[in-house]
Parts: sequence; structure tokens; C-alpha cells
Amino acid sequence: MASNFGFSISKPRVIDIDRNNLRKSNEILREMPELQSCIGCGSCTASCTAGNLTSYNFRKVHTLVRRGEYVGAYEEMNKCMLCGKCRLVCPRGINTRKVAMLIKRKLGDF
Repeated sequence: MASNFGFSISKPRVIDIDRNNLRKSNEILREMPELQSCIGCGSCTASCTAGNLTSYNFRKVHTLVRRGEYVGAYEEMNKCMLCGKCRLVCPRGINTRKVAMLIKRKLGDF
């Protein structure tokens, strides 16, 4: 019987950021420059109500968007309930709720 520790091991893959289209990611960073101060601590994901009910992981989506890997990121963002708990626990004070809305808006036409 396998234990569920809340994560899974992914198959190895190579990420070539130079080949990815970072236009949307750069637009998001221009509108929310405080995202560059994110330390990837996972507090947002740990406190997420949607993450407790579904497979939603804000930190993963944020990382995918920053890498220019938009496929699937928009669908994941639709799981977000915009409750704002992530914003309350962010040690850097990033308005993660606003980030979620911005990502939804920018990737909506992708």
C-alpha cells in the first residue's frame, strides 16, 4: 500500500526556457513586479482551500506561467476560488489573489 504524501514524482524532462514564448509571462511581471520577490515557500499552496478540495496548486501554476508553459495553466486557474487565503499567509506580502485574477485574464485568450 502506497502512502500519499501530497506530492508525486514527475518523469524527468528538460525545460528549454529560451524556446518558450514568455510574452504572457513578461506582461504579468510588468503588471505585478512584486512577483519577482516570490521565494517559492509554498505557503499559498498550503493554505489553499481549492488545493485541499482539488488538485489545484498555485505555486505550480505560477511556476509554469513564469516558464512560459501555459498549456493547462489556465484550466488549473479555473479551480481557484479567489478566497484570498493565499494572500493572508504570503511572507512577502504578494497580492496572490490579484495575481490569480491577472493570470486568468492574460491566459484566457491563449
